[in-house]
Amino acid sequence: MRSREEVEATLHIAKLKPAELLPPVHCLSFSPRASAGECCLLQLEPGLCAELEAGRSLVIRGDKDEQAVLCSKDKTYDMKIADTSNMLLFIPGCKTPEQLLVDQASCNVIHTQIAGFSNNYWELRKCRPKLKKLKKLLMENPYEGPDSEREKALTDSKYTMEDLLDRIQASEEEILHQLQVINACKIEGYWRVLEFDYEMKLLNHVTQLIDSESWSFSKVPLSICLQELGSLEPKEMIQHILLSYGKKYTDEDEVYFEMNADKICTATAQMLLQNAVKFNLSEFQEVWQQSVPEGLTTRLDQLKGLALLDRNSRPETIFLLKVEDLPEDNQERFNRLFTVREKWTEADITPYIQDLCAEKQTVGALLTKYARSSMQNGIKVYNSRRPIS
Repeated sequence: MRSREEVEATLHIAKLKPAELLPPVHCLSFSPRASAGECCLLQLEPGLCAELEAGRSLVIRGDKDEQAVLCSKDKTYDMKIADTSNMLLFIPGCKTPEQLLVDQASCNVIHTQIAGFSNNYWELRKCRPKLKKLKKLLMENPYEGPDSEREKALTDSKYTMEDLLDRIQASEEEILHQLQVINACKIEGYWRVLEFDYEMKLLNHVTQLIDSESWSFSKVPLSICLQELGSLEPKEMIQHILLSYGKKYTDEDEVYFEMNADKICTATAQMLLQNAVKFNLSEFQEVWQQSVPEGLTTRLDQLKGLALLDRNSRPETIFLLKVEDLPEDNQERFNRLFTVREKWTEADITPYIQDLCAEKQTVGALLTKYARSSMQNGIKVYNSRRPIS
């Protein structure tokens, strides 16, 4: 145990002036039980510190074959180990200089044992939630209607929110938002997606009723829909399809839905394209317009992220290419796209890479990193930076 005199003698040898230092002195020694690897350090941004101080939890998520992520209530962070050349010491009850200035009684030699040490810490970086797996899990057992449900085994895959939180590398709010994006619904406590043909069957019931009643697509009454269609399908499913393809509002205490024309046209296009490898573009546009409910107008911009046009073929063609079916990893996504087509214009590729953009990142920045540009017939096109097998 060092005395004050021994400390001052050491300072003198080191040519340090005691007057330029705070009076308290920490004399450190290693505890017999001190070792590296027993504790992990995590560097947190102020917002995450506030989460913990408020009593909320941070959760590390990921299966054995996945890179771990850390999730708060509404954000997801990549976890990377950062090495440091300075040894980091764990000292229980250690006081900062500010605390020592307040506590003048501590102005003496403080003998402290080091409980542990580390040469690295976990660094967090905000990242996109990894949500592709969510649709994949729910598509293991899509909901095909009450009749098919009775025929299915009880052991078929179904997931509660707790199950999804265990399996999906995303925060709860991000998962809930994505469930809304993919038109999932809760049935008997489990999150389900509708099988596409059943979804289109429900949508057709609604659009046919709108047509027969001569309603405006901007004012579809919920109560009459449930009353008229309730004998054909469960009322919960009728309401779900209205929520999926419309916006709910109230007028004079009556609940109405303003139907989204673009969503209805897009779903109809998917129904037409899913059974064809390629479709003659002009023929497709004609059939598409004939297939949507009367009063709705189809436009090619409704197909962004769903289908790809080939303007160079004769005749021009169109085929299904859904952004949701592409890989989540940036490099893998670009590899797949350049396999589908060697050269892309920015307008054509943007719907397929927009979701990869990090916070404050542009599509142009992504293209600069993963593609090479050139001019073709006066138009800027992008191709892969690396050979595609």
